[in-house]
Amino acid sequence: MKILIAGGGTGGHLYPALAIAKEVQKQRPDAEIHFVGTELGLEKKIIPREGFPLHFVSIGRLNQVSLSEKVKTLLRLPLAFFQALMLILRLRPDVILGVGGYASGPALFVGALLRYRTIIWEPNAYPGLANRWLSRYVNMACVVFEKAAAHLQAKQIVQIALPVREDIENMKERVPRSANFRVLVFGGSQGSKAINDAIIGLWRENGPWLKTTEFVHQTGTQEFERVSTEYAKLGVTSQQVATHEFLHDMPERYRWADLVIARSGTGTLSELAAAGKASILIPLPTAADDHQRKNAEVMVQRNAAKMILQKELTAEKLRQMILELQNDRYRNVWAR
Repeated sequence: MKILIAGGGTGGHLYPALAIAKEVQKQRPDAEIHFVGTELGLEKKIIPREGFPLHFVSIGRLNQVSLSEKVKTLLRLPLAFFQALMLILRLRPDVILGVGGYASGPALFVGALLRYRTIIWEPNAYPGLANRWLSRYVNMACVVFEKAAAHLQAKQIVQIALPVREDIENMKERVPRSANFRVLVFGGSQGSKAINDAIIGLWRENGPWLKTTEFVHQTGTQEFERVSTEYAKLGVTSQQVATHEFLHDMPERYRWADLVIARSGTGTLSELAAAGKASILIPLPTAADDHQRKNAEVMVQRNAAKMILQKELTAEKLRQMILELQNDRYRNVWAR
């Protein structure tokens, strides 16, 4: 069996795709799995390290971007479709799986035109623009949220759970509970200035509760130096806040944490559920079609998380919510 997995860009697309690839390998050791992405996405760093072949197409964004970027992307489309065509004809995969992200569109569309088996994997409560458009051409769509099916036109729609990395899904061992309250903060694979500023704001307030609270804070590469400098100015030590550009060891971080503050991409939500962690979700307001807010609302409605909209995010509001969950740490269904 030969499978081509198309997409990426961010961890929310990439890590579930890797979970799928590794599960296929486990069930079919003879399977040959290739990825296709862009040189601008996270896949360029992650996929080669995981040992899978990676191919590139030249494609950018179309949704919620400036007019100049949209024009550049449209001008590149013929090249992207040609690159996808050449790759598919060379590999001749049995299945083409689109996981979202820039590269999934050309590969799935060309594959469908050539009558290859094509599958969309849609993780969000409201499907993205590419998947909504592509769904009429593919053989099957796999959705995580039931409500997503109403927006897709695939010949067959199947609801499935979101694939989670095995080392998170099977996470049984826990770090012994500390007297301190442990908070893991990450704003997606690229970090979040808004979340970073709110966490820094907590330390500007410097309330007494911080003496018994530890943070691991993933800032994103672009924000790392600025955030580290701000902590240094405030006299915050690495024992109080361990600052990182990017976290590669998420299972260990989940084991460590009592509470997680994060965006609400579906990959993150599924990992939080699998790891059994209480969370404060801050949806990315610029996410395509506001899908992160819709994802978070599903979790809040099921009493599985708290949510703060970014426009309402302040250090004071975040502190109040952290303390509420800290006081409830032994009773919260996810933390237990």
